[in-house]
Amino acid sequence: MSNTIEKNHLNMRPIDFIVIALGTAAYGFGLANINIPNSLAEGGVTGLTLIARALFHIDPAYTTLIFNLPLILLGMKLLTRRDIIYTIWGIVNLSFWIWVWQRIPGLTPNLEHDMFVSALLAGAIGGIGSGFVYRFGGTTGGADIVARIFEQRFHVPMGRTLFMIDAGVLTLSLVYINIPQMVYTLIAAFVFAQMVNFTQQGSYTARAFMIFSQENEAISQAIMSEFERGTTLLHAEGGYSHDYNKVLYTVVDPSEMHKVRQLIHEIDPKAFVTIVNTSETLGEGFTYLKPKKKSLFQFK
Repeated sequence: MSNTIEKNHLNMRPIDFIVIALGTAAYGFGLANINIPNSLAEGGVTGLTLIARALFHIDPAYTTLIFNLPLILLGMKLLTRRDIIYTIWGIVNLSFWIWVWQRIPGLTPNLEHDMFVSALLAGAIGGIGSGFVYRFGGTTGGADIVARIFEQRFHVPMGRTLFMIDAGVLTLSLVYINIPQMVYTLIAAFVFAQMVNFTQQGSYTARAFMIFSQENEAISQAIMSEFERGTTLLHAEGGYSHDYNKVLYTVVDPSEMHKVRQLIHEIDPKAFVTIVNTSETLGEGFTYLKPKKKSLFQFK
């Protein structure tokens, strides 16, 4: 059994390598054509490569490989073989795309020296590209390796760890940028972290209902009939009375939330209901189609 789990854990898919390559292409494009032309710094090891570029005129494509080497060695002791392979693939691709984008003329968008727009665009493009890299199991090296370790070991979201590391590296970037540029860079870093989390949230967000009612059987039947959503009856014990009862759990589309609340109120106005935003919902009706309702004009 353990061998089967290990093989599945180490399984590597071609689609992962393709998406990681595309994600690093997007991140590299933003770095080469938005960050550098608009004097926006960057966090993590990438930020250190920009410091080296400003002070010593060294191409970030080369320092990306050099600075990431010790972190790869650290990752080899703490991460799985699959993660290390994906990380090396991400670092090499990022270095490659930074090199390519710097040598293709005419790609830098005309932002009319608007630093705020530049910061938003840099954070959005970099965050989306990196988010897809992370979602498919890769990293772009540097602080990403540390963030992935924190995610796996301590369950800290990668976006949060990256933002904290970026803030520290950006402070060092004051050796070549001024205070206003650092503020815009922090805005870009914040947008970057939000886009990473947004991209990683999953294929579908929804609303989860926990319903405490004496009419849960009727509410359950109504939800299954009206919305064709599955329901689950959980056995629960009251903390004070120690009475046993059933709690109804169901997950619905955000557009159905108001109607479900109305339905619950109509059946039991005294029902106690909690509604939770889910970050990811997998299964029938969310990641693949639920059964279609029969039309009034559909005959057997």
